[in-house]
Amino acid sequence: MARIDVRTAEEYSRKAPDSRPLRGYATVMAVFTAAVATAAGVAKLTGKRLPERPPAADLALLAISTHKVSRLITKDAITSPLRAPVTQFESAAGSAELNESPRGHGVQHALGELLTCPFCTAVWVASGLGAGLVFAPRLTRFGMGVASAIAGADFLHLAYAAAKKAAG
Repeated sequence: MARIDVRTAEEYSRKAPDSRPLRGYATVMAVFTAAVATAAGVAKLTGKRLPERPPAADLALLAISTHKVSRLITKDAITSPLRAPVTQFESAAGSAELNESPRGHGVQHALGELLTCPFCTAVWVASGLGAGLVFAPRLTRFGMGVASAIAGADFLHLAYAAAKKAAG
């Protein structure tokens, strides 16, 4: 990985509307890369093999559960204590979700961005669930099924509320 020096970070950030914590991003990416490399190494040492072609049902569960878990981590009110060290509350976002923004500088700010962005967190969640499918497929599928059921219930709650509002 290329070394990010202070001059490079300052030049890069000059045109950005807010400061881009390149070193913090690099640290977070290094942690992700190390986690994936560790999982791959452990899989090789234990003889675990990736499926040649993941079943469509696993991909559907993975997509839906990744959506739900990433929103739970990044937006849910109940998980705000986990985000509080690296975020600050902005406003309620309806349906038990919050809008928060990153706080601090460097790694703290980079983690704040990661933990307020469901799209960013989805990469981590999907990778973790993918590893779970390699190491503990039965338990992982069960957990993905539960998360998918919750996502389905969320959509039904929203549809019900919209129908109720339209009717009355």
